[in-house]
Amino acid sequence: MDLHMTELERDIIREILNIGLARAADSFAVIAQERVLLEVPNLDLVPGSNILGRVHEYEGTHVIIQSDIKGDFNGTTLMFFSGQHVQRLSKVCLRMNVSDSIKIDAMQESLLLEISNIITGALVTQLANILKSNIYGAPPVAPRGNIADSLNSLMSNRPMVQPLIFSVITQFSDKDNSVELPLMIFFDRETFAKMLEIIRTYNFMGGQAPA
Repeated sequence: MDLHMTELERDIIREILNIGLARAADSFAVIAQERVLLEVPNLDLVPGSNILGRVHEYEGTHVIIQSDIKGDFNGTTLMFFSGQHVQRLSKVCLRMNVSDSIKIDAMQESLLLEISNIITGALVTQLANILKSNIYGAPPVAPRGNIADSLNSLMSNRPMVQPLIFSVITQFSDKDNSVELPLMIFFDRETFAKMLEIIRTYNFMGGQAPA
């Protein structure tokens, strides 16, 4: 099984994610009490040897929220909230005026966990519906310690992990600029092969997946 995506397959996966995020945005907007736009402009496959450095860069500047994907697919998601995200979300959701710091209290952490649960949950649900698979997201957690070291251990024990990485763009209705909210999805090679096989054998003209 060739695990490299064609441009069409890349577009298909991105569209599946965008549909899921559109639904997540509606739920997110209820919490934020504002119109929210979520979309996936870029979708990239990144070798495991390159991913640890990128995660390490985020660690010092973002709050990391992790959620596992279980069932027919096996994977992990990481969401990275910048200080700007923390500041904005604390204001609109918690009515807290805080600096753009990633040092958060228990209430702010609960908020980020809930937002991550909404967004990743919508994505997993959409993947399950379109790919006809039984998958679900585990409750999100805020990992302690060095997450890059944990990932290094994961990849050392499971060298066939093939990370699938994309970034989500969020935009609030009263802001003129967008803020990038990185979201990384890690699927093992078997899971990724399953996804590509389903997509490659999908009857797009008939609109049906294989039985």
